[in-house]
Amino acid sequence: MRDYSIRAAGPADLDRARAVMLDTVYRDFGTGYVPHWHGDIIDPAAAYLASPRHTLLVALDPDGGEVVATAALDSRGPAHPPNPRPLAERYPSGDTAQLRRVYVRPDHRRRGLARRMVGELLDFAAADGGYRSVYLHTDASVPGAEAFWRSLGKVVHDERETTDGGSAVVHFEIPMGR
Repeated sequence: MRDYSIRAAGPADLDRARAVMLDTVYRDFGTGYVPHWHGDIIDPAAAYLASPRHTLLVALDPDGGEVVATAALDSRGPAHPPNPRPLAERYPSGDTAQLRRVYVRPDHRRRGLARRMVGELLDFAAADGGYRSVYLHTDASVPGAEAFWRSLGKVVHDERETTDGGSAVVHFEIPMGR
């Protein structure tokens, strides 16, 4: 097991973090960059470094310091649309810590890295003191994504059940206390 270093991203990390995120949306999601969905990827400084209630974590490979994973948290709840209205009402902005961009490069997966990073995000949310809940959504068609999030939280809405398979998005709530 490699001893990855996890830290809050600084300005010098943003290009390398952006590369991990863009590679993931192209390779794993197959959507590529979609401005409406991925604006935070292009400007992570504004999305995650400007507010003390937001954070972007990076994981560094001990061999050379390459950024091999990202994980972010912000105070924006799920917007309606595109998310179902009941979710937007249940997880309002300001009260909700939304987990985002938990991405690990393929060669570094299955080593507990995402779980460690999510743990640090949950600690960050708890230390903030203003978050009432932790929310995220994932694309269940990405191998391993749904099982990983089910191991950490509970499903609050599965779009596969309401869109006749038109969407593979699954929404989760993660307990803040560990």
